[in-house]
Amino acid sequence: MKKKILIVEDEFIVADDLQLTLEHAGYEVCGIAATVNEAKESIKKERPGLVLLDIQLKGKLNGIDLAKELKEENIPFVYLSANANQKILELAKLTEPYGFLVKPFREKDLLVSLDVAFYRHEHSLEAKLRQEAYLQKQLIEISNESLNAREKLLKLAGVIQSYIPFDFIVSGIKPLNAEQLSDLGYLRIGFEEYQFIGEKELRTITGLSKIDLSLIIQNSPVNNKACILNNETTGRKPERITLQELVMDHFQLETCLVFPVALSYGLSVHYLFYSRSPNIYHKDHIDLLNRLKGALEGLAEQTISESTSAPPEKTQPVSSLHKSAINAAGHAGFKTIIGKHHLLLAALDLAVQVAPYNTSVLILGESGTGKEKVAQSIHSLSPRADQPFIKVNCAAIPETLVESELFGHEKGAFTGATEKRKGKFEQANGGTIFLDEIGELPLAMQVKLLRVLQEREIEYVGGAAPLKIDVRIVAATNRNLEHEVAQGNFRLDLYYRLNVFPVTLPPLRERKTDIESLILFFADKYSHAFHKTFNGISPSMLEKMYAYNWPGNIRELENVVEQSVVLNDGRSPLQLMRKLIPGSAFAGRENISNLQDVKNIQQETEREYIISILKKTKGRIRGINGAAGILNIKPTTLESKMVKLNINKQEFF
Repeated sequence: MKKKILIVEDEFIVADDLQLTLEHAGYEVCGIAATVNEAKESIKKERPGLVLLDIQLKGKLNGIDLAKELKEENIPFVYLSANANQKILELAKLTEPYGFLVKPFREKDLLVSLDVAFYRHEHSLEAKLRQEAYLQKQLIEISNESLNAREKLLKLAGVIQSYIPFDFIVSGIKPLNAEQLSDLGYLRIGFEEYQFIGEKELRTITGLSKIDLSLIIQNSPVNNKACILNNETTGRKPERITLQELVMDHFQLETCLVFPVALSYGLSVHYLFYSRSPNIYHKDHIDLLNRLKGALEGLAEQTISESTSAPPEKTQPVSSLHKSAINAAGHAGFKTIIGKHHLLLAALDLAVQVAPYNTSVLILGESGTGKEKVAQSIHSLSPRADQPFIKVNCAAIPETLVESELFGHEKGAFTGATEKRKGKFEQANGGTIFLDEIGELPLAMQVKLLRVLQEREIEYVGGAAPLKIDVRIVAATNRNLEHEVAQGNFRLDLYYRLNVFPVTLPPLRERKTDIESLILFFADKYSHAFHKTFNGISPSMLEKMYAYNWPGNIRELENVVEQSVVLNDGRSPLQLMRKLIPGSAFAGRENISNLQDVKNIQQETEREYIISILKKTKGRIRGINGAAGILNIKPTTLESKMVKLNINKQEFF
């Protein structure tokens, strides 16, 4: 059966040429539309398998507007554009396209992009269905286990974390009982580490009396429909605050996904997912929960049954930590990764989610953020864990030797090839190959790597026949690949083929709450290595390391700690043995190669300044002594900047 393609293009000659090319290649063109409205009509009449979508179209709506609807309908699309500047690429990326072609393009580029798009769509859908089926099975198993509601919620937290990211999960019976809060919650404090929060713990943390909490419960409306709420407590009078707002304010949470499960007798159990990351929840999360509703109903029925029949269970102190036994391999897989910041945990959740599959992974992040360790963890958590994990630094291989290094060579293939040699891909057969600094690959090699991804075969330099391989590819880069594509340094088709599942690691300056843990880890490591007694860290060293921006990230911090251990006498606390410029966005930057580097530095400087003002105002934004007044900007403008610059409450409280 031929695959159907809809062409959305307002230039008749281009559209006609596309139709001829596609039909000659064996595709069925089910329509040509010049505007978004025409395209919508065509989609209603005959659902296409893929849409070729021009960004600039006639009328008020453009291709990006249509792309949002295509995404909701789960119809893959490939953008067409005469302009490949970085701004357009960034806007296009937000809609998660399956490809991007820059006009004019060759017939071969078009057909390769379509192959990539269909491949990505089919495999991502297949993986999604497998993941959801497995999640359904886990929820049913939890429902059938002989556990109390609190234990079941803990297990639910463990299995659903990588599907619906959260920093705090709550389940509770509605309508609320003002006399006795029955909500159960778990605050995430580490990877697979949760702290129980019940009524007693919540009152201890907030300092509220039982009467005060009852008044707040009475003031809290019940949402009978699934919805997404944002933190809007700023400026609201204390007596008007709701229970959800109280939780968001005290745990520094930004958004909440509410999902009610209606049961008999007018009762329902609400599942609430809170996150410190703004705008993290969307319609896809609600759709997933709706598909899981049957399994959640079983859990909810037992929650209500227990609450009406069982005596109140004893609660543990707020400091008690509950480690989930679910997916225990996760701890072993991440044993070399230090930190509990929510941005790091979000990245590790993605790694756990993708690990069981053969999907290609692209790890993004600045130098020194731990990309290789995450790649190793993905391999360790995969079914390929017992097979080879081969590391390749693409930036370290001379251009003339890249092909031989990756794919191998026959004896006599070139001067100096005195024997047959296996390449890295063949060495990784059955396992995983980690291509670090993939952005450094020459364009000629990018073409050959794309063929390996498509055809799963390699060819020796000087060889006569291809060799089939079974290799999972994990790539990493510290470059902005959209910018590299716009500059013509990286192939669009390869970018979209690698970018099936991106994982972004945060820089250390955005997860400063992990600095002390990292210092202790490296101090202990090098103290043992150099046979010295570790006597702690001096307060002045800790203060200066918190104030520094770490442009070299964890690698730079490790070097600083190693130097301090080497020069320590083994009897006193560690002292900082090199000068760090506090809060300097320029510290450690030796090269500024383009305008984007300058913009990044400007953003970092603005970010640090805003955080310093928020610290002075103790987080207050509005009012006479608020940060917005000091900065001489509107409160809404400041809040917008905080979201754009990823400034979280824990950085200034």
